[in-house]
Amino acid sequence: MPAAEDLSGGGADLALMIEAARAAGEIAVARRVAGFETWEKGGGQGPVTEVDLEIDRMLREELTAARPDYGWLSEETEDDVARLEAHRVWIVDPIDGTRAYAAGEDAFGVSVALAEAGEVIAAAVMLPARGELFEASRGGGARKDGAAISASARTDEDGAAALASKFGLKADRWPGGPPPVTRHFRASLAWRLCLVGEGRFDASLSVGGVWEWDAAPALIAEEAGAAVRDAEGARPVFNRREPRLHGLIASAPALMPGFLRRLGAEDRG
Repeated sequence: MPAAEDLSGGGADLALMIEAARAAGEIAVARRVAGFETWEKGGGQGPVTEVDLEIDRMLREELTAARPDYGWLSEETEDDVARLEAHRVWIVDPIDGTRAYAAGEDAFGVSVALAEAGEVIAAAVMLPARGELFEASRGGGARKDGAAISASARTDEDGAAALASKFGLKADRWPGGPPPVTRHFRASLAWRLCLVGEGRFDASLSVGGVWEWDAAPALIAEEAGAAVRDAEGARPVFNRREPRLHGLIASAPALMPGFLRRLGAEDRG
């Protein structure tokens, strides 16, 4: 993998991430043929497979070898608060949508982000079973398989196509009442956010706790022109001591103010 220093957040760093995400996708596809073990993490954290851990090890070895001064934050690695002192930090989800992966479905992805001073500056999301790659750099736009993508320009909340879990639209989560959207679902939150960036859906609504592993698709959606906020109306900040966000919403820009009002929040972006 390339090891040239990159100070822009694009260029060599993004190329490194794309190469790593593709390699991770190849592992995920190959291991489906070979077979793997799956077990529950405990504490309600959901399932993990041997493949999650294998990909996590590969990504950490390759990315930190190429950038030894960058920090590391991953769903499948024990957290090291030394990352808080790093100028830049890799934020990784080896397999987002583990249940779907273990069930033989295509709704899973590999998510790799690079954060600096709380902002994601480069991102890659590989959807191995679909053969699709989304990527973005801060200020450089977002692309799917090399072609530029753009978010929806919808202005009417009523009937908007929104990706959300059935719990995400429960009335008790929306003080002003849940929005009158048409609900759709994909198991991978990373894929949901990329679909908003692609303009295939008008919004992705996750209003509960969200781990930072979904940093990469947040940048992809934003660079495609979507508005991205947490459930309190702020632009999400990454590489926190507790790597958890209060919700993660991406939508056509004109829809965001209405969603936030229904949550009892103001746009602080």
